[in-house]
Amino acid sequence: MKQYNVGVIGATGMVGQRFITLLENHPWFNLTLLAASPRSAGKKYSEAVGKRWAMKTELSEKVGNMVVYDATADVEKIAKSVDFVFCAVDMKKDEIRGLEEAYAKAECPVVSNNSANRHTDDVPMIIPEINPEHAEIINAQRKRLGTKRGFVAVKSNCSLQSYVPALHPLMKFGVDKVLACTYQAISGAGKTFETWPEMVDNVIPYIGGEEEKSEIEPLKIWGRVDGDKIIDAASPSITTQCLRVPSSDGHMAAVFVKFKNKPSIDEIKKCWKEFKGVPQELELPSAPKQFLNYFEEPDRPQTRLDRDLEGGMAVSMGRLREDTQYDYKFVCLSHNTLRGAAGGAVLMAELLAAKGYFD
Repeated sequence: MKQYNVGVIGATGMVGQRFITLLENHPWFNLTLLAASPRSAGKKYSEAVGKRWAMKTELSEKVGNMVVYDATADVEKIAKSVDFVFCAVDMKKDEIRGLEEAYAKAECPVVSNNSANRHTDDVPMIIPEINPEHAEIINAQRKRLGTKRGFVAVKSNCSLQSYVPALHPLMKFGVDKVLACTYQAISGAGKTFETWPEMVDNVIPYIGGEEEKSEIEPLKIWGRVDGDKIIDAASPSITTQCLRVPSSDGHMAAVFVKFKNKPSIDEIKKCWKEFKGVPQELELPSAPKQFLNYFEEPDRPQTRLDRDLEGGMAVSMGRLREDTQYDYKFVCLSHNTLRGAAGGAVLMAELLAAKGYFD
C-alpha cells in the first residue's frame, strides 16, 4: 500500500492523543504534523500537551519534539504538507464546519471525529463494516466544494458504536423497535479520574446531546446514497438513555429489540459469529479479525476485562435472552476512544485509502 503523510488537527485533546498513539507505528500512515489551538501553536508538542497527556503509553521523544501548528491560521500551510488530516478539535459546531470545509477546499481530505458535519447531506458518516458504500457520496461533495481531492468524511458518535454493530447483521429479520441504555466512560468527555474527581463513586444520568445522536445517527448509517445526498433510513424506531458512569474507558449498552420477523436465539448468535465486513475482507491494518464477539458467560462482557479485545476495535455482546416487552434483550460493549473514536476514524481512513480516495 502507498504511504501517506498525515496530520492530526486538535492534537492536544483526549482523542487527538489517541490518534497519535495509533499513528506512530502505522504501516500506511506517517504522522508528520500536529496542530492545535493558537495557545499551543509554535510550542513543542510535549510542552503544549504538558500534564494533560492521558495515554497509558509514554509520549515518544519524536512526537514530543514536533512543533505544533495553528489549526486555524495555518490551514494552507498544513494542507500543502500532508496527504490528509484527522480532525478532533474542540470548538463550536459552526466553527468546526467552517474549519473542516476550509481544509477540504485547500485540497486536503479530512477524516473527522467531530459531530459538526454528521448531518451534512453529502458528508459520509461511515462505520467501515456497516456502510462502506457511503464513500461514493464523496464525488458529489467534491462537486459542491469545487475540489479535486478535498472532502470531509466523519465517524459516528461513540455512544452507538456498541449496539449498532450488534444490530446490523440482524436487520434482515426486520429490526422494528430498539431501546438502548448506554453506560459511558469518562474518557468520552475527555476526562480522567484525576481531572474529574467528582465522577469517583458517582453516576450522572445526563450527557448533553448524546441521546439525540444515539437515536438519529443510526438512521443515516443505515440510509442510502441517492444522487447528491444520503437519505436516512425510515426505520427502526430507536429510543435511548445515556448515562455517565465511573469507568475510565469503554461504553456499555443494554439493548432491547423487537423484530418484524422474530429470529431464534441460535440464529442471532450465528449472525454475529459469521458477520464480516469489507475491512475484514480487505484485511485492513486496524480491522479486528472477529468484529462481533458473543460471550456465553452470564457476567460478560465486562468493561475492564473486554474493552481491549482485538486492540479495542472489536465489539462484544452477552446476556442474550427473551424479553417480556420486546422480543430480546442483550448487553454490548465497545472501547469508546478506540473503536468509538480515533480507532474508528483510522479504520475509516484505511478503507478510504484502499479505495483510492486520497490519491
